[in-house]
Amino acid sequence: MDVKSMNMEELEALCGKLRDKILQTVSANGGHLSSNIGAVELIVAMHYVFDAAKDPFIFDVSHQSYAHKLITGRWDKFDTLRKFGGISGYTKPSESKYDYFIAGHSSTSISLAVGASKAIKLKGEDRIPVAFIGDGSMSAGIAYEALNELGDIKNPCVIVLNDNEMSISKPIGAFSNYLSQMMAGPLYQKFKSR
Repeated sequence: MDVKSMNMEELEALCGKLRDKILQTVSANGGHLSSNIGAVELIVAMHYVFDAAKDPFIFDVSHQSYAHKLITGRWDKFDTLRKFGGISGYTKPSESKYDYFIAGHSSTSISLAVGASKAIKLKGEDRIPVAFIGDGSMSAGIAYEALNELGDIKNPCVIVLNDNEMSISKPIGAFSNYLSQMMAGPLYQKFKSR
């Protein structure tokens, strides 16, 4: 699917089609619904801005990667999601060259991206890892350790924060407060209104 060649109307229509396909399949097969429905536009934007064939897309937990799977050539097989012999509910490199890593635990995407950035630098490649993480996953120390290391080594890496105010329990602490203040601030509100 060539997302990069689409205009804004086509991208919006694509998001609707992705959402419909995810809803239809998850209703029949089970799986993660809200995490995927809420991440559609972010994942389409990632595919629009970055080159998924070149830049490693690393999804935290990867339970929100269904739109990524559909965009990367698994539309016709998507009805086999979470069925025996079908496609996985998570990213899986043996399933697609567009899946960089098998992920199944919260808060690991930034650490994986740090490791990928080191490998890319050692090989002298022109690639940038893109880590996708939710605000609920930002509550674990491993995410902060990875941010600390990334800040120290200064390797190129993009972190997409899905601040959807969803987690197993209510987000608390300084980071949650900071994000809330930032979203209520004039810069974000001006950007959002545009």
